[in-house]
Parts: sequence; C-alpha cells; structure tokens
Amino acid sequence: MSLRLATFNVENLLTRFDYTGFRNQLRQDRVLKLFDVQNEAIYQQLEAARVVAATDDTRQMTALAIADADADIVCLQEVDNMAALQAFEYGYLYRMVGNGYRQKFLIEGNDARGIDVAVMMREGTRDGQPIVLKDIKSHAMVTYRDFDLFNDELGALGLHQDDKIFKRDCLELDLTIGGVPLSLYVVHLKSMGPMREGLDGRHSTMPIRRAETRAVRRIIENRFGAGHTARKNFAICGDMNDYQERVDVIGTRHTGYRFKHQDEKSSALDVFSEDGFAENIMRRRDVLDRWTLYHARGPQEQWLCQLDYIWLSPALAQANATRVPDIVRSGQPFRTIFPPGQEVERYPRTGWDRPKASDHCPVVMTLDLL
Repeated sequence: MSLRLATFNVENLLTRFDYTGFRNQLRQDRVLKLFDVQNEAIYQQLEAARVVAATDDTRQMTALAIADADADIVCLQEVDNMAALQAFEYGYLYRMVGNGYRQKFLIEGNDARGIDVAVMMREGTRDGQPIVLKDIKSHAMVTYRDFDLFNDELGALGLHQDDKIFKRDCLELDLTIGGVPLSLYVVHLKSMGPMREGLDGRHSTMPIRRAETRAVRRIIENRFGAGHTARKNFAICGDMNDYQERVDVIGTRHTGYRFKHQDEKSSALDVFSEDGFAENIMRRRDVLDRWTLYHARGPQEQWLCQLDYIWLSPALAQANATRVPDIVRSGQPFRTIFPPGQEVERYPRTGWDRPKASDHCPVVMTLDLL
C-alpha cells in the first residue's frame, strides 16, 4: 500500500489586497514604484488592478505544479484562509485535474500577515485505500515557557518567556491510510529577516527557528514517548526557511555559470537530523539536485538551496529505503539558474521573474506504509 505525499509553499494565496505599500516603500510592488502616485485612493485602485491582472496566470501555474505532483496529500504554506483555499481548489485545481481534494484543513495561526499552513487530502489513495483523519491539533498557542525553551539568544532578539514559539503553527494530523497510522506535522518556520547586528538574515533569526524545530521534536516525543519515535510512522513537512547545505551559483549570463556545493556549519534543522531522529530524504538525490528555491541579490549573491522538506521517521525511511523524492520545477521563472542537465520545460506564460507557480518548488514522494 502506498501514499503520495507532497509539500508546497504556494506563495501568498490571498483573498485580500495589501495596500501598506503606499506608506511603506519596502512593501510597495516594483511596478507601482515606476509611477508617482500621491493619492492613497488611487494607489489602492492601481494595486488592486495589478494583483487581479497577474493572479490568474500565477494560480494556473500553481495548480499545474500541484497537478504534476499528483499527490494524495498536499501540505501547503502561505494560505490566507479556508475561503482562499476552497476558491483555488475549485476554480483552478479541480478544473485542471478533474479530481479535486475534497478534504481540506486549515487552522488560523500566528502569522502577522495572516498566512497559514493547510492540508488538502483526497478521500482515498490512488490504489483505493481510504484516507481518514482521526484528529487534528494546532500548536500555535504553545509558548517558550510551556516547553522550557527560552534562552539568552531569544532574549537578545527581544522575545519573552510567554511569547508563542511558532511564528505560524505546527499543525498535527493523526491519520490512517488504509487502516495504517500516519502522523503528519505541517510547519512554516520563521522566515529569514534582514541583517541584524552584523549577522545576515539567516543567522540572526536562527535562534527562533531552532526553538521551533525543538518544539516540533518535543511535540512528537510527547506524543509517542522519547526513545520510541523511531518505530512510528511520522513525517514533518513544510517550508523550513533554513538549509544545511547550498549550491553557490558563480558567474553571469555573459560569462557562464559554475556551481559549488557547500555544507553549512550549523542549521536549525540539525535538531531533526542529529542522532537519527528523522531523515531528510532529499539527501538521496545528487548534491546539485536537491534545491527547491533560487535566491539572488545580484551576481555576487546567488545560490540554490532546499527550503522545502519531507522529513521521515526512521521507520518510514527504512520502509522506503529505495525511494527518492521528486521536485516539480516547471513553475520556476526563467531567471532561475538550473545546473546542467536539470533544465525543464516551463509552464505556458511563465515570465522572467513573474508570473510563476511560486518562488518555491513542490516536493513529493511515494511512500510505502507498513
């Protein structure tokens, strides 16, 4: 019996317009920066028109990427609310695949922008086994004090004991697939912010993500008992906003590119990988072919890295020792630089930077459940 499991950051699946760019230039779209818009009412009209004009192409590509993943369960990040998810699933995905995801789950989390994690599930797997939700639980209200995770690093960032650990949520789903239990943990960890006190955005925010990963591990160990997790079927899915390795992209369009792999000295994700608690199954792919996001701030700062993960428990990893995850990259914009041999055919109407399916790529894997 098999299950196809995917995770995908769909990048701002929203039902509302963001007008904050009129007063905050850092949040203003680059198109509107070209125009001198001095009236806020006019700005709102232009911003709404811009978003509406671009969204149809974007969401067609998002749906194509999910359709290509062809998963029984899809873990999503950056979903505004259930209304947005339902409108997208019915208006785009259902029309595309003809067999929608009737089971949809979303619980409002802590994100200041209102983006949440969500899950879409079919009623059964492709081989006919029922997918049954036994229980669902949000951990958005857990504080540093609850798990005794507060430390000086967090205090230096202006955080407090009674602040909530998860910047979005850790959504826990207790499932059975054809009667076989599977626990699913869906997360979207703290994003990398701007440079702070001489540290780049990744390192300055790492204490927050490290607390989040420790909390996820604590939730799983509390569920199954510390020392007993290895024999259980669980998966941790989502956008981790961190990486343990990356591929530096060196060069320009004119000079050509070369690609250099490097391991990071530390990562918040070490909490999962240390002592074999869980396996990042993407490591079964070639070192240059594990990336799910292209980052660039000019030719001096560009790399490929994995931000999107399916971490498997030792039991699930061992049961699927010969399987390798897939990455759907056809929704990437043309500015994304692919290592040799990895090029894909982009979806129709894909742009240089936008429209695109998302800045992230879906990750999907077929799992045998025992």
